[in-house]
Amino acid sequence: MRTLKVQALWDGEAGVWVAESDDVPGLATEAATLEELLLKTCTSRIPRINFHPLLPAAPDPGRGAPAG
Repeated sequence: MRTLKVQALWDGEAGVWVAESDDVPGLATEAATLEELLLKTCTSRIPRINFHPLLPAAPDPGRGAPAG
């Protein structure tokens, strides 16, 4: 099994979460919430993915932006 690293970053200027990866050529997706970004990332360019169990706590779904 190959390990792929995908980063989820908050773009405060655009107000969206962005997924990027050097391991997944062509991966370019964004979403209003972290949950939506994870779903889009799983179904877009990566056919099967197991996320690391130590993901940070998700932001408040009503706000979209990360806490703090």
